[in-house]
Amino acid sequence: MQLATVDFLSYRESVPEAFDRIGAGEILSEQHAILIKPNLVNSSPFPVTTPVQCCEAVAEYVKRCSDADIVIAEGCGDPSYETDEIFRRLGYADLAERYGIQLIDLNHAGLKKLENNKNPVFPEMYLPEIAFTHFIISVPVLKAHSLSIITGTLKNMVGLAPPRYYGGGGWNKSRFHNNIHQAITDLNTYRHADLTMTDASVGLVDYHLGGRRCSPPAGKLIAGYDPLETDREAAGLLGIDWETVPHLSF
Repeated sequence: MQLATVDFLSYRESVPEAFDRIGAGEILSEQHAILIKPNLVNSSPFPVTTPVQCCEAVAEYVKRCSDADIVIAEGCGDPSYETDEIFRRLGYADLAERYGIQLIDLNHAGLKKLENNKNPVFPEMYLPEIAFTHFIISVPVLKAHSLSIITGTLKNMVGLAPPRYYGGGGWNKSRFHNNIHQAITDLNTYRHADLTMTDASVGLVDYHLGGRRCSPPAGKLIAGYDPLETDREAAGLLGIDWETVPHLSF
């Protein structure tokens, strides 16, 4: 099975259930280096950002089935903070200390230049080298987005983009805001998540930085290998027809 949507009971119960349904343990057992990528766009607590408890359950699952080196990595979008400060504020520094996991600020990581002349927005792109040495587990939260309609695992990869190339205008990743759907698509041709655990336990229905929560809460976790299919499933939980979302229907 390539995709699983399970009822959310707790992270410790439901994360393993979702991963088990898609046989993630076997895939993870073959990995030597794993990067867990939450959505820490700013310092706001869940459900704006990925809760540390979800990433802890993901890390525990990985440790049970793999000897891989694990890092948690993000490049925040808010220029008011360094990612290290957001790690500290949201509990990731404590998690890293308890589990012996390294935290990496992707906004300042070593870069690799890539080229694809078929991409209209980013025919060339600079992305962190670590994104190409590690198996990436994306852990986004379920949210509508003011520009991209939905923010899921495909858009979560924007955290890889270094501000010195893609920032400006008061936001670390502002170059993605013009033609955002194509920009997201271009980025994912260079690197997309290998595995996704979408935290759809609550959900934000209006806006990615706040606003109304899903009522009742969406109450699900989504695990999958194909980020496009995972995000299409997430869109449905928000009542959004994925065919109306350009970056999900290209």
